[in-house]
Amino acid sequence: MADTLPEDPSFRDLGVSEALCSAIDKLGWTKPTEIQKIAIPHAVQGKDIIGLAETGSGKTGAFAIPILDALLANPARFFALILSPTRELAFQTNEVFEALGIHFDVYVCVLNNMYPIHHLMHHPIH
Repeated sequence: MADTLPEDPSFRDLGVSEALCSAIDKLGWTKPTEIQKIAIPHAVQGKDIIGLAETGSGKTGAFAIPILDALLANPARFFALILSPTRELAFQTNEVFEALGIHFDVYVCVLNNMYPIHHLMHHPIH
């Protein structure tokens, strides 16, 4: 699919479902960013992706959109686990998933287990 994209593709052109494209439109995202143009067509086909791009380039959308698209196609109570290296990035990711998933009853939760880790460091389980 990535080889046959128009020069200036829409999210629809990338293979994103109509329902999710509607949610994207409501957010005011008019066209995919470079990282999204490259990653989304592969991810919506179920392929693994690894991406590298600058801050603010749309990386979160590049993986959130395919995850939500797959969830809409195959609803499940627990669907995805996303690990983030920092608390701030976890909350940013949470915001994107909540914004995109608001019309689909998607529930997102950020778990911060720094307390249990800190506790286990001082009181290890034997």
